[in-house]
Parts: sequence; C-alpha cells; structure tokens
Amino acid sequence: MSHATSPVVSGPPLEGMEEFASVNEVFAHTCGRFADKPAFTCMGQTLSYAELERLSRDFAGWLSEETDLVPGDRIAIQLPNVLQFPVAIFGAMRAGLVVVNTNPLYTEREMAHQFQDADVKAILILANMADKLERILPRTAIRHVLVTELGDMHDFPKRTLINAVVKHVKKMVPRYTLPEATRFRDALMRGRGQSSEAAICQTDDVAVLQYTGGTTGVAKGTMLTHRNLIANMLQTRQMIAGLIEEGRETIIAPLPVYHIYTFTVNCLFTMVTGNHTVLIPNPRDIDGFIKTLRKTEYTGFVGLNTLFNALCQREDFRALDFSRLKLTISGGMALTKAAAKRWEEVTGCAILEGYGMTETSPIVCVNPPDGIQLGTIGKPVPGTSIKVIGPEGEEVARGEPGELCVQGPQVMKGYWNRPEDTAKTLDAEGWIRTGDIAVIQDDDYVRIVDRKKDMIIVSGFNVYPNEVEDVVATHEDVIEVAAIGVSDDATGEAIKLFVVSHNEALDADTLRAWCKQELSAYKVPKLIEFRDELPKTNVGKVLRRELRDDQGGKESAPGDGAR
Repeated sequence: MSHATSPVVSGPPLEGMEEFASVNEVFAHTCGRFADKPAFTCMGQTLSYAELERLSRDFAGWLSEETDLVPGDRIAIQLPNVLQFPVAIFGAMRAGLVVVNTNPLYTEREMAHQFQDADVKAILILANMADKLERILPRTAIRHVLVTELGDMHDFPKRTLINAVVKHVKKMVPRYTLPEATRFRDALMRGRGQSSEAAICQTDDVAVLQYTGGTTGVAKGTMLTHRNLIANMLQTRQMIAGLIEEGRETIIAPLPVYHIYTFTVNCLFTMVTGNHTVLIPNPRDIDGFIKTLRKTEYTGFVGLNTLFNALCQREDFRALDFSRLKLTISGGMALTKAAAKRWEEVTGCAILEGYGMTETSPIVCVNPPDGIQLGTIGKPVPGTSIKVIGPEGEEVARGEPGELCVQGPQVMKGYWNRPEDTAKTLDAEGWIRTGDIAVIQDDDYVRIVDRKKDMIIVSGFNVYPNEVEDVVATHEDVIEVAAIGVSDDATGEAIKLFVVSHNEALDADTLRAWCKQELSAYKVPKLIEFRDELPKTNVGKVLRRELRDDQGGKESAPGDGAR
C-alpha cells in the first residue's frame, strides 16, 4: 500500500496476469486441472468441470458451424440461475462471441432497448419469457433464437418432470410461437464434435457487454474485455487467498448470475479457483433455499444486506450447521453493521464487504479477511489505484470527502458506441470517475459517504430515476413526475414517486398497477405522492434534492456495491 500521506492509494502488485490472454484460456486451464471436481450444481444436478467443458464446446460448435455468426457478434443470454448459464457463457466465448447478460425480469420495452442498442444477433432465452421475445423480435436484428426450459440440463426422467410441472402445473410458461427457434438441447447435440478449437481472442477484445446506467439514466453497454475479467478473477483470488483452498470449496450463489457482482464472483472467480458453485434459481423461495442449504456442505456464501437480514430472521436458518462456513462476501448494496453482526452471531462467519461498479468488472475494494472494518469497503484490490477528487478535478487530502476515482486492469474499455459518455467518465490515463463520494482513511481503508448521482439501489438492483420518470411521464394522466430514493428497512432503499396529474381520479394503486406493466418489479415505485406542483430551478429543472430533503433527508449508504 502507498504511504498514508499520499492522496493516491494502491493495492499490492497483481500476480498472474501474464499467464492468460483470454477467458477461454483460463477456462481450458481450469477444466483440465480440476476435470473431476464439481463445477456447478442446480436443483440437485451437478456438472463436473469436464462435463462443463464438453457441453460448452458443443454449444460453441453449434454457434460456429450451424449459424452465420462470426466472432465479435453479440449474443444475449437471458437466464436465471440454472446450469445452462455457465454452459452458454463459456460456449459463446469459445466461439468468439460477445455475451450480453440480460435480466430475465425485463419487460418487453427494456428487452427491446438492450437488444437494439447492442445490435444483438442471437439469443438464448428461458421458455418462461419467450412470449415477450416473440412480441419484440421484429424490432431487433436477432437472427438466431435458442429456447431452453428450466430442467433441460437434468438427467431423464427428472428433466421431463421438472419441465412438465413448470409448464402445466405451475403454468409459468405463457404460450408463445417462435417457429424458427432452436431448442438448446438440440443445439448441444448438433454441435457435438463440430468444433475442436476455441476462437483466438486477444486480451483487449470485448468479452461481455454488461448494461448499466453509468453516470446518467440512459442504459449503456459497458465493454468489459477479456483482460478486465481475468484481472478481476485474479484480484479476487489474491485478496482472499489465505481463506480458501482451490478445488475444495463449495460456494452458495443465491444472487442472479446475470448481474455483474455474481457473474464475476460465482461464475468466474470460483471457476478460476476450481471451486464448486451451487446456483439458487429462486432465492425468494426462502423455504426451498433453506432446504437446499440443509442438504449442502457449503464453505462460502455470496449475498447482500437484505438477504442476510431475511435469513437470520428465520428459525430454520439459524438451526443449520454452519461449522464449515468460512467465507461470506457482501456486495450489491450497503452492508449495515447490524446485519453484519447478526450474521456473524448466527453463522460464526464474518462478512467481507466489497465495493465495485459494472465499469470496473466490478470489484475495486474489499475488506481483507484478517482486517475487517465494518462501515468501510476495505482496501483496493491488487493492481488497483484509487483517489478522491474535488469539484475541479483536484486531488483531495486523506480524510476529506471527494469523488472516488479508480485506475486498474479491471477498468472497462468504454461504453458501447458512446464515445462522448466514455470521455466524460474515463480519462486518458485510465482513471474512471465512479460518481460516489468517498473518504480515504489514513490506514488506506475507504468509506463511501454519499452518492453524487441520484441512482437508487433497491435490494441491490440499480434503479435510475430518469428511466422511471420517462416511463411514468407517458401515462396519459401524468403532467410531471419525479422519482427519488427513500430509506426502507426491507430493501435498503425504496422508490418514491411525486406526481402532478390533471385527473383527480388517478390514485396510487392505479398508477402502480400501470407501472408494473412497463417496469421490472424492482423499479415499480413503492410510494406515490400526488402534488399540485414540483419544486424547480429557475430554468425549470425539477429539484430532486429538495424532494429528498422534504422526506427528512436521504441516509448515506456506506459500501454501495456493483452498479
């Protein structure tokens, strides 16, 4: 670490970056080294590293030989936590394609925007949401559609049983018609033996387009290169090397793997260490989740504040055997001291809180296992430098608040097709402005004290007020609208909407029901207040800050996680 008087703090040197040129090389190395070890488990079905390598090779064979896709084309993966996800991710990368991680909770409007912006050419989608794709497909450039069902990676007859229950008993698969679509299992069979060599990818080639609001409310594709992802894998491994044994750990993954936080930690980091990830398809089913935990000998857990709170309130969770648990990682949203202490009391395992953003792949800082400071986001990971700057870009002294800036091999290449937005966020020397206000302590630990942007974090999901306002403003009865975040015990923050309407009959329940048709569930306002007018500046800009002040102010959020 740097000397305490320096305004720039750097982590230790990063080791191992020269070993691999692409994620494909890391994957091949790991699958060879840990071939017989379990890689991923979901709903009782396990894939070994050898099986994962074979299946991803089959998928790459179909993509390369059975389609007109070429390296660099974008493929959207719109799946929950199922075994198809790692198979598809590593298969697509093997074929040289760029992965576009897509939230399965997206509405048609959100899907259409992302697929159009990324110029997506192919998609793998769960049958449960294929009806949405059918309706927006004509508005996209998608030429190849693959559909998979929840139990497709399970052995017969369990596969048939799972898919039948989901479709016919639980009725979770709306009717859809996609006559040109290929079944994922068929693609794997047709791709078997088709391709023996992985595409040659350079370190600076884009591997993933991960969508984020960035510094504005406009959704942008963050270009994460093979170098970015490899760096964050190795940074995480080096930071907690003394806490895990490669090839011997079992890590629980309840958070969605399409999100950059879990994608890096559970899909990439655990892979590079040869460890075993247990995918939880629906963590909201707490009963089923705890049943899985009861049957699993796990040593690691990746979660966030609201999940820690929810689990610790359950008697059946507190009754579990935590004797093997030695690693708990928190990100995605602020970790409260109360939640951290409660988790340690219940499980006997301290939580390592980290900080990151999509634009940094995402991990920037993490609390070292041998020196956890609650209320901080820890220290910079290896190979990473941080500083805080003032309004004019000047470096700010230790102990003083300023905007946090980050430099390191995990920092994005830029925003997809948005050079102006890239230039505003990323300077010529590779420093990225995070938009978060931080203090660097004399001991090199970092505290996040406020957010420069108006972004709202609901249960770890990022919500951008601009997007919510733009959608609500299209309602025929709405004249003006503003969205802010307010403190919420259950979700960390909740969305509050202020609305000016010309229809006195419009009420909160009606507007909220309308929002549910246009926005993902976590973006739907929890609170709605109708007003005669909204506070504005002299030029007519709505003053969100004044609205927040009216609510008694917005609490600071130490340790905001990946964006």
